[in-house]
Amino acid sequence: MTVDTQVIVAGAGPVGLLLAGELRRGGADVIVVERLARPATESRASTVHARTMEIFDRLGLLEALAPPPRETAGHFGGIRLDLGGLPSPYAGIWKVSQIDIERVLAAWATGLGAEIRRGRELTGLTQHDDHVEVELSGPERLQASYVVGCDGEGSTVRAAAGLGFDGYAADKEMLRADVAGIDIPNRRFERFPAGLAVAARRPGGVTRVMVHRFGAKPGRRAGPPEFAEVAELWADVTGEDITAGTPLWVNAFDNTSRQANRYRDRRVLLAGDAAHAQMPVGGQALNLGLQDAANLGWKLAAEVRGEAPDGLLDTYESERRPVGRRVLANIRAQAELLLGPPAVDPARTVLAELIAFEPVRRHLAAMISGLDTSERKRHG
Repeated sequence: MTVDTQVIVAGAGPVGLLLAGELRRGGADVIVVERLARPATESRASTVHARTMEIFDRLGLLEALAPPPRETAGHFGGIRLDLGGLPSPYAGIWKVSQIDIERVLAAWATGLGAEIRRGRELTGLTQHDDHVEVELSGPERLQASYVVGCDGEGSTVRAAAGLGFDGYAADKEMLRADVAGIDIPNRRFERFPAGLAVAARRPGGVTRVMVHRFGAKPGRRAGPPEFAEVAELWADVTGEDITAGTPLWVNAFDNTSRQANRYRDRRVLLAGDAAHAQMPVGGQALNLGLQDAANLGWKLAAEVRGEAPDGLLDTYESERRPVGRRVLANIRAQAELLLGPPAVDPARTVLAELIAFEPVRRHLAAMISGLDTSERKRHG
C-alpha cells in the first residue's frame, strides 16, 4: 500500500498548524488541508496563557511573536483574578492576535517541510486496516497512515469517523463586534440591570464590544448577526449609541459545551475544537487546543516512524480528554457567573471573597493558565 503522506491534518487554524510543525519536528511527513483559500483576517482570540507560552518557548517561536505584551489581570467569570506568581516564567496572560499566531505557525511549519493545501475541504474519509483514504473538494483523494481532525466544532472528520459529541446545547449568547470610529468608556465585564457589556479599545482606534442581555436565548442564525442588532442590544444594556461607528467584524458566540466521546478511533484522531466545543472565556479554548496539538504531535510522529513504545499514542486521549473535561466544567461555571441574571450576584460576591485567599487564587489561576496539568514528557 502506498500513501501520499504519513499524516493528513484537516484545518489550518492555530491547532492544525502547531500539530503540523510538531509532526515535522518528529520526522513525519504531513499535508494540511484547509477549506479557506487564504488565512482568516479577523482575530477571534487574543489571549495566550502560561502553558502555551512555555510551548512556544520550547519551539523557539517567542522571538517571532514579538514578544507579546504581558498582563497579570485575568478573570474567572468576570471576577478579577491575578494570574501572576505561578511556577512558570510566563505566568500571566500574553496578548497576541490569532492572526499573528497563525502567521508565525504557518511560516514555522512550512519551513520545516509541512505542506499546506488551501482551498481543499475534507469532505469524507474511509478507514482501512493500514491507512485512511480521504476525499477532498476538487475532487481529490489522498491516502495517509493517520488523519487528524483540527477542523473545528462542526468537524467533518469527527462526523465521518462516527465519533459522538455529547454535552449541553447553548442557552446563552454574546454578540461582539470590532468597531472603528466610536468613543465609549472601556468596560471590563460590567454588569448592568439588563445585561453584561465589555468594551476594549485596541490599537488603531478600533474598539471591541461584547454584549449580552440577561435571559436572552441564542438566536437561530445562518450567519453572523448584523451590526444593527449589536448596536441595538448595546443601547438597550448600556444606554450608549454606537450606530455611528464602522463595523469591521461582527459575530456571535454562545455557551455550547460538548466533548467528543473519544479523541481517537483507530487511525483518526481529533484535536482542538473538533474534540471539544466551549464558550471562549478568557482564551481557554485556543490554549486548550494548542496544548492538545503539543501533546499529540510528538507521539504521532513516533508512531508513524515505528519508534513509539506500545500504547504511547493512546496516552494522547488518556491525558488530554480529562483535561478537556475539566476545562469545559470551569468554563460552564464561568458562563453562569458571567452571563447569569442578577440572581447569581450573591454567588459572585462569595467567590470574590474566596479569591482573596491565596490558595484559592492560585488554584483557579493554575487551572486557567494550564499549569495544573502534568503530562508524559516528550522523548527526544
